[in-house]
Amino acid sequence: MSFEVDYGALGARIRTARENRHLTQEQLSEICSLSAAHIGHIERGTRTPSVEALCAISSALGVSLDSLLLDSFDGADRLSHLTAALRTKDPEKVRRFVTMVSAMAEKIDEM
Repeated sequence: MSFEVDYGALGARIRTARENRHLTQEQLSEICSLSAAHIGHIERGTRTPSVEALCAISSALGVSLDSLLLDSFDGADRLSHLTAALRTKDPEKVRRFVTMVSAMAEKIDEM
């Protein structure tokens, strides 16, 4: 199985997540210990980020790596919206919700 990363789309998702956090490229670069120019290149898709840079960016933005990378997965967009919706909810209720969904996922073949 071959998987090709669309670095332009990856950069756009990083930019959107950064803007949703009300961060500038400079602020994100400081948090991630990267240059602002490098963040700009990543967002434009003109540079390939290292795994370490992607981990730092996803952590700084509070988004999962899969939400940044897996745009070709059919359910990825739905999962991203769900993740965003849950981010503002009561953590205990989110924990219970995730537990229920996980239990359902384990039984999905029986549905």
